[in-house]
Amino acid sequence: MSSDAHIRISGVKHAYKTDAGPLPVLDGLDLEMSQGAFCAVVGPSGCGKSTLTKLLAGLLIPDEGEVILHGEPVKSPRSTVGMAFQNPVLLEWRSILDNVLLPLEIVPNKLTQKEREDRGRELLAMVGLQGFEDKKPSELSGGMRQRASLCRALVHRPEVLILDEPFGALDAFTREDLWQIMHDLRHQEAFTCLLITHDLRESIFLADEVVVLSGRPARTQHVMQVPFGVDRTLEVLYTAQATEMLHELRHQIQVAQGRVPAEREELA
Repeated sequence: MSSDAHIRISGVKHAYKTDAGPLPVLDGLDLEMSQGAFCAVVGPSGCGKSTLTKLLAGLLIPDEGEVILHGEPVKSPRSTVGMAFQNPVLLEWRSILDNVLLPLEIVPNKLTQKEREDRGRELLAMVGLQGFEDKKPSELSGGMRQRASLCRALVHRPEVLILDEPFGALDAFTREDLWQIMHDLRHQEAFTCLLITHDLRESIFLADEVVVLSGRPARTQHVMQVPFGVDRTLEVLYTAQATEMLHELRHQIQVAQGRVPAEREELA
């Protein structure tokens, strides 16, 4: 592994304590990301994907191995990390703009109130929510609330953005719309991103690299490089190349589930 990687997860093992004894979740997991990279992590349900995000965010400490961010071990929550989840968890008593600005009330910064509001309005405009700054969360659709959640995760300009299935609960049309918005944001804002998803199409559209985790206790089973360029649009998902990539990822998931052998027949 490279010593100058932005994120380096090396030999990580982690188990949860249960009444029946330790429940191993991760077993020697390795993952490396360069600065500005976008990595999607997929795998069977319950294999430890969300545990990985908690370790990177500093909410958990591994039993063995290292989680390194910018050359330093992650042992506590970092202000340089932003997170967005499947449930946007917006506060109903705050306006959309005030929800977006919440991290700036917590993370130390030297911005004036006007500078904070300008930053929040800039992000809301980027995701198509200009004019909704003063609305309450209940006045927005699910997709609009998730857009606001992404803005909140980015408002303090984090070095690392962790996305834990943020689009999973949305309808197909809204989900694809947000994929394009997320892709565009990635090239307007400077961050390294780790995406947890069950949607294989989402993984190859958004990421530069897709990592497949094995069944629990998980380790890195397969790594796929995504060849699509910076200017990708949703049309790339309908190409023969994307079909082959999805076929390989489905196969790898089935291997992780123990349903098929590792070798597979090539597409005709």
